[in-house]
Amino acid sequence: MRHRVKGRKFNRTSEHRRALMRNLATSLIKHKKITTTVEKAKELRKFIEPIITKAKTDSVASKRYVSDDIKDRDIVKELFTEVIAKVGERPGGYTRIVRLGQRKGDGAELAIIELVDFSGIVKPKPAKKAKTESIAPTEKTEEVKEEKKDEKPKAKKAPAREKKPIEKKTTKEKATKEKKAPVKKTSTTRKSG
Repeated sequence: MRHRVKGRKFNRTSEHRRALMRNLATSLIKHKKITTTVEKAKELRKFIEPIITKAKTDSVASKRYVSDDIKDRDIVKELFTEVIAKVGERPGGYTRIVRLGQRKGDGAELAIIELVDFSGIVKPKPAKKAKTESIAPTEKTEEVKEEKKDEKPKAKKAPAREKKPIEKKTTKEKATKEKKAPVKKTSTTRKSG
């Protein structure tokens, strides 16, 4: 029976669990939203919320406390500036867990864990270049169709590969190689007699 047993082990050693939580916390602060399993998200919530609460007081001691778990200095700086500026007056509950369903490969329950005040903010992906054409598209397509009709499809040949001359071994060379088997050395011992 596991009465009153707190926490999840994730089938990892304590050092591995701690490293896992540190990496997840760093990723959460950096990206503001991450996808993981429900169990890891629930453990991460217990791990990250005290860190955010401690970061509310801007002191050297709190920065050292936070940097014990979050090793990336840029992320610590981001936590103390951007995240705390948004979180500010919130008395707790800085994260939200949203269940996504089961993973296709192993059936694990997936969830998104995100910082509540950053839920609508997602870093935009770089936009693809839009096609800008000065000619009207209908005129251009008609010209292209006419050109295609005039041209006959030509079969393209692959570039010829350089062939290396194959060196053929004569029967004498084969016979000499077979005869040159390694010679076994026999030990010479003196017989006393």
